Amino acid sequence: MSNPYLNMINSQDTALVLIDFQPAMFQGVESHDRLSIVHNVQVLAKSALVFKLPVVISTVAKDSFSGPFMPEVTELFPNLTVIDRTSINAWLDDGFRKAVTATARKKIVLAGLWTEACVMFPTLDMLKEGYQIYIATDACGDVSKEAHERAVQRLVQAGAIPVTSLQVCFELQQDWARGETYEGVMDILRAHSPYGIQVRFSKWALGEHASEGKK
Repeated sequence: MSNPYLNMINSQDTALVLIDFQPAMFQGVESHDRLSIVHNVQVLAKSALVFKLPVVISTVAKDSFSGPFMPEVTELFPNLTVIDRTSINAWLDDGFRKAVTATARKKIVLAGLWTEACVMFPTLDMLKEGYQIYIATDACGDVSKEAHERAVQRLVQAGAIPVTSLQVCFELQQDWARGETYEGVMDILRAHSPYGIQVRFSKWALGEHASEGKK
């Protein structure tokens, strides 16, 4: 029997599922800096765009309580229908299940708010259905560090695989010689990572600034 923890994701067998990145849900997050989650969700979404992964986006009680899904993500996928639910467990929603099934992918990178409920509940059910779930833990958040950490611990015990958002991006890229996706990945790093700040400084220091100093 193969060890699922040894399996890397790739653009042919993986889909991205994002759940409940909405104003009301962000408001309760105390486990992480909320801005870091905003950046990490964009890393996932932009990686999916660069590598052409199928994407499923879902909200809970969008019009009555939680508000719209973060526009930084939905604007990347203007033709994608966001699935709104009433259930805490997205897997109980018929539209959500159909959307995930329609991706025809058994490896799912998943992130959402909050980890102990809207991430954990569907993940447990999807694991039972034979999906291999990769939880981007740095793009999730909960009401406390304890809540987030215990949820991740339980998810790992159940068979989910913890990853970070940039890890997903790098795992998809694999080789910097892949020219067709290189600039897309570099754009993600420049916009959403400390490395991007260093790139900007180096370009200035070794380029424009150095040229000015020689005048």
